[in-house]
Amino acid sequence: MATHTRTIQAFDYDWEYSSRVSVLFGIFGVVAVVGWLVSIMLTAIHMFALPAIPADAPVQGSIEVITSPWAYVFGIPLATLGAVYYLGTLGLTLWWFDTRHPLIIKILTPITASGVAFSAYFVYLQLVPIGEICPFCMVSASATVILFGLELAILSKSSTPSLSTMYPDLKRLVSETNLAIIAFPMLIGAMTILGMFVVPMLPLPDAVPF
Repeated sequence: MATHTRTIQAFDYDWEYSSRVSVLFGIFGVVAVVGWLVSIMLTAIHMFALPAIPADAPVQGSIEVITSPWAYVFGIPLATLGAVYYLGTLGLTLWWFDTRHPLIIKILTPITASGVAFSAYFVYLQLVPIGEICPFCMVSASATVILFGLELAILSKSSTPSLSTMYPDLKRLVSETNLAIIAFPMLIGAMTILGMFVVPMLPLPDAVPF
């Protein structure tokens, strides 16, 4: 394995990465972006397309899935929560590229594992109680599985200390991070998600008939 050259001050422990770890993290970031885009499209359907469908209109296929009672958590579309999840994984990816610190890899493990668990449950809901498939939802579910697989591959190509060893250094790691590299893309993503909810509430003028 190739010994990593740190971009931040040395910590009291060492770690090593295979040369493939950077490539795997690059793929991880691309998959996170794809998952985020799919989730944003689904959120846009919730906010802009579904209100135009009459309440008593018969629905099937994807529309039946995203209008089901399981498609919301406290009134928030699951797609929106998915967008937040992918944005978070993308932020952690950018953080790793900035610091190359193994603590970020260990933080990603339970996050990506949780993503797979939730996605498996949502796929079950589509197949059994609802009985319909949403292609966009399945793409998102596939993205979570791929992210977890990439995370496991990154772990297998890394020699890192235990989480308990590194966790006390979290505050110092944050202080030595170039926050602008992470905050700017995260702000754009967060504003995009927020805009999906704000735009429908704006007092826009009615369409002018021709």
